[in-house]
Amino acid sequence: MVAKTSFETRPCPIARSLDEVGEWWSILLLRDAFQGLTRFDQFQKSLDIAPNILTRRLNSLVERGLFEKRAYCERPLRHEYVLTAKARDFRPVLLALLAWGNRHLAPEGPSLVVVDTADGRWADPVLVDRETGRELDGGGFTMATGPKASDRMRQRYRFSSEGSGRPLVENTLGQVEARSR
Repeated sequence: MVAKTSFETRPCPIARSLDEVGEWWSILLLRDAFQGLTRFDQFQKSLDIAPNILTRRLNSLVERGLFEKRAYCERPLRHEYVLTAKARDFRPVLLALLAWGNRHLAPEGPSLVVVDTADGRWADPVLVDRETGRELDGGGFTMATGPKASDRMRQRYRFSSEGSGRPLVENTLGQVEARSR
């Protein structure tokens, strides 16, 4: 069996996030937990997953602070798995995956949608800036390295930002190195 590469110590928050929840069973367990499932047998029935794999995935989500394991029955001892605040912060990511999947991987049409519970209207999840309300996937936004970025990371991105509201600085480190070779 090939050992899984860990991104836990990588400086990129995307890589670290993938390390935390990137295994597909984990994401599907989170999806089901957002629908109210909490118990081992509920997850197993929903996902049709082998018990040993489900046990490993649930333990991993508990260790990583995404689920809290609580006893709900003493005899026999049974546990439920409850979303933590950290897991609830993942919900917008899950909704973005749902929207992306419907847009690009469902030529037959959507099989799962986000619905406004007040009026039944379908919602189209988008990512917006909390301060301005502007959509982030339009023009005018880019990824920039932050104050704690390594030189290696600065080489991969055109701009750096040393603080919110401060002007972007164009990274030249990678360009200088490329010219000196």
